[in-house]
Amino acid sequence: MNLESPKVTVQKSAQELFDLLSDVKNFEKLMPDNIAKFEVTGEDAFIFGLKGMPEIKLKIKDKITPSKIVLGAASDKLPFTLISNIDSLSNSESNVQLFFEGEFNAMMAMMVKGPISKFIETLANNMNKL
Repeated sequence: MNLESPKVTVQKSAQELFDLLSDVKNFEKLMPDNIAKFEVTGEDAFIFGLKGMPEIKLKIKDKITPSKIVLGAASDKLPFTLISNIDSLSNSESNVQLFFEGEFNAMMAMMVKGPISKFIETLANNMNKL
Protein backbone atom coordinates (compact mmCIF):
# COMPACT_ATOMS: atom_id res chain seq x y z
CA MET A 1 0.00 0.00 0.00
CA ASN A 2 1.46 3.34 -1.06
CA LEU A 3 0.06 6.67 0.12
CA GLU A 4 1.30 10.22 -0.25
CA SER A 5 0.62 13.49 1.50
CA PRO A 6 0.01 16.74 -0.32
CA LYS A 7 3.17 18.74 -1.05
CA VAL A 8 3.61 21.46 1.57
CA THR A 9 5.74 24.61 1.29
CA VAL A 10 7.72 25.44 4.43
CA GLN A 11 9.50 28.73 5.16
CA LYS A 12 12.82 26.99 5.85
CA SER A 13 15.76 25.99 3.68
CA ALA A 14 15.96 22.32 2.68
CA GLN A 15 18.97 21.87 5.00
CA GLU A 16 17.17 23.51 7.93
CA LEU A 17 14.10 21.31 7.42
CA PHE A 18 16.28 18.22 6.99
CA ASP A 19 18.07 19.00 10.27
CA LEU A 20 14.76 19.50 12.10
CA LEU A 21 13.33 16.21 10.77
CA SER A 22 16.58 14.39 11.60
CA ASP A 23 15.94 15.16 15.27
CA VAL A 24 13.19 12.71 16.24
CA LYS A 25 12.09 14.94 19.17
CA ASN A 26 10.64 17.35 16.62
CA PHE A 27 8.10 14.80 15.38
CA GLU A 28 6.05 15.49 18.52
CA LYS A 29 5.26 18.96 17.09
CA LEU A 30 3.94 17.33 13.90
CA MET A 31 1.58 14.89 15.60
CA PRO A 32 -2.21 15.27 15.38
CA ASP A 33 -4.22 16.62 18.32
CA ASN A 34 -5.48 13.14 19.25
CA ILE A 35 -2.02 11.92 20.26
CA ALA A 36 -2.14 9.76 23.38
CA LYS A 37 1.61 9.09 23.73
CA PHE A 38 4.90 10.37 22.37
CA GLU A 39 8.21 9.12 23.74
CA VAL A 40 11.73 9.44 22.35
CA THR A 41 13.44 6.08 22.86
CA GLY A 42 16.86 6.89 21.42
CA GLU A 43 18.77 9.29 19.23
CA ASP A 44 17.00 7.99 16.12
CA ALA A 45 13.77 6.41 17.40
CA PHE A 46 10.43 7.28 19.00
CA ILE A 47 7.15 5.66 19.99
CA PHE A 48 3.82 7.32 19.40
CA GLY A 49 0.24 6.33 20.00
CA LEU A 50 -2.98 7.86 18.80
CA LYS A 51 -6.21 7.39 20.72
CA GLY A 52 -7.80 4.09 19.72
CA MET A 53 -4.75 2.86 17.78
CA PRO A 54 -1.84 0.62 18.82
CA GLU A 55 1.48 2.28 19.68
CA ILE A 56 4.01 2.40 16.84
CA LYS A 57 7.77 2.62 17.16
CA LEU A 58 9.56 4.44 14.33
CA LYS A 59 13.30 4.49 13.71
CA ILE A 60 15.38 6.50 11.25
CA LYS A 61 16.52 3.94 8.65
CA ASP A 62 18.22 6.19 6.09
CA LYS A 63 19.11 9.85 5.46
CA ILE A 64 20.25 11.59 2.28
CA THR A 65 21.29 15.15 3.11
CA PRO A 66 19.34 17.46 2.59
CA SER A 67 16.58 15.81 0.55
CA LYS A 68 15.34 12.58 2.13
CA ILE A 69 14.70 10.96 5.51
CA VAL A 70 13.36 7.42 5.76
CA LEU A 71 11.63 6.31 8.95
CA GLY A 72 10.72 2.66 9.31
CA ALA A 73 8.71 0.57 11.71
CA ALA A 74 10.96 -0.92 14.37
CA SER A 75 8.75 -4.03 14.44
CA ASP A 76 8.54 -6.59 11.64
CA LYS A 77 4.88 -7.29 12.48
CA LEU A 78 3.75 -4.25 10.47
CA PRO A 79 6.52 -3.49 7.99
CA PHE A 80 6.29 0.03 6.59
CA THR A 81 8.31 3.13 5.87
CA LEU A 82 7.53 6.83 6.07
CA ILE A 83 9.65 8.84 3.66
CA SER A 84 10.08 12.62 3.82
CA ASN A 85 11.14 14.09 0.48
CA ILE A 86 12.44 17.65 0.71
CA ASP A 87 12.88 19.88 -2.36
CA SER A 88 14.71 23.18 -2.09
CA LEU A 89 12.85 26.15 -3.59
CA SER A 90 15.19 28.90 -2.36
CA ASN A 91 17.55 29.68 0.52
CA SER A 92 14.57 30.18 2.81
CA GLU A 93 11.86 27.97 1.37
CA SER A 94 11.37 24.30 0.58
CA ASN A 95 8.69 21.77 -0.30
CA VAL A 96 8.14 18.60 1.67
CA GLN A 97 6.02 15.58 0.81
CA LEU A 98 5.53 12.41 2.84
CA PHE A 99 5.23 8.94 1.34
CA PHE A 100 3.93 5.92 3.24
CA GLU A 101 4.83 2.48 1.95
CA GLY A 102 3.54 -0.59 3.77
CA GLU A 103 3.04 -4.27 3.15
CA PHE A 104 -0.37 -5.25 4.48
CA ASN A 105 -2.87 -7.92 3.56
CA ALA A 106 -6.00 -6.69 1.77
CA MET A 107 -8.16 -6.66 4.90
CA MET A 108 -5.59 -4.74 6.96
CA ALA A 109 -4.95 -2.29 4.09
CA MET A 110 -8.66 -1.55 3.87
CA MET A 111 -8.84 -0.83 7.61
CA VAL A 112 -5.75 1.40 7.88
CA LYS A 113 -5.81 3.30 4.58
CA GLY A 114 -8.14 6.08 5.79
CA PRO A 115 -6.52 6.71 9.17
CA ILE A 116 -2.97 6.58 7.74
CA SER A 117 -3.87 8.94 4.87
CA LYS A 118 -5.27 11.42 7.37
CA PHE A 119 -2.24 10.95 9.65
CA ILE A 120 0.41 11.69 6.99
CA GLU A 121 -1.64 14.64 5.72
CA THR A 122 -1.66 16.05 9.28
CA LEU A 123 2.10 15.50 9.64
CA ALA A 124 2.72 17.35 6.37
CA ASN A 125 0.36 20.21 7.22
CA ASN A 126 2.05 20.66 10.61
CA MET A 127 5.54 21.09 9.08
CA ASN A 128 5.17 24.85 9.50
CA LYS A 129 5.10 24.32 13.30
CA LEU A 130 8.79 23.30 13.24
